Amino acid sequence: MSVIFQGASSRGFARHDWLSTHHSFSFASYYDPARMGFGALRVLNDDVIAPGAGFGKHPHKNMEIITIPLSGALKHEDSMGNSAVVKTGEIQVMSAGTGVEHAEYNASETEPLSLLQIWIATNNKGVSPRYDQKRFEPALFHNTFFEVVGSRGEAPLGIYQNATLSLGRFAPEEIITYTMKAPGNGTYFFVIEGQALHKRDALGAWEQNVVSGKATQDTFLLAIEIPMTYREMIYWQGNW
Repeated sequence: MSVIFQGASSRGFARHDWLSTHHSFSFASYYDPARMGFGALRVLNDDVIAPGAGFGKHPHKNMEIITIPLSGALKHEDSMGNSAVVKTGEIQVMSAGTGVEHAEYNASETEPLSLLQIWIATNNKGVSPRYDQKRFEPALFHNTFFEVVGSRGEAPLGIYQNATLSLGRFAPEEIITYTMKAPGNGTYFFVIEGQALHKRDALGAWEQNVVSGKATQDTFLLAIEIPMTYREMIYWQGNW
């Protein structure tokens, strides 16, 4: 098994008047040639957005964009005509396809919004942009990984990539086991809360069918299983 570890404090960081953000991979003004992504996973940003503030309308193309509010609510608008509020407990997916513009704001005028935004390179360029969001009950994640995002037609929320996002909330002393769904994939584990590692730490693993560990306290985990090309595996092995 090949493994990389990324401590929470080693991530890129930027603070603006309205935004505090940590970058797991190179993004905007943060650049580290050793952290350009993990397979087809290009961005994992951990954002806290001030009340009433947010990202104005901007374009994307040929990218799968997944947003997971951790506390608060996100107001979304896009050039496809969608206008929605995405609350904690819901997940938003936008396939940018041939091109889409969107804006994302904190829906509250009084409380900060905490969210994860994830970008995955598409495996099907030039498709029509699409938008979806769904709510997931917390019981689905109890002591197991539950798939929330995956290939179109095979998961509650579909994307144009042979990738899956799963969430699991594990009790103290619970054995955590993840089984890869596709040969040649790697999985990036991100600790949202708790201490399987430490809060906001991450672990990437590939060349292994099963990854297991133990929760030392109540732990909320995100597992992103992603295609890893040979070139990318060599890249990671040489830079961590």
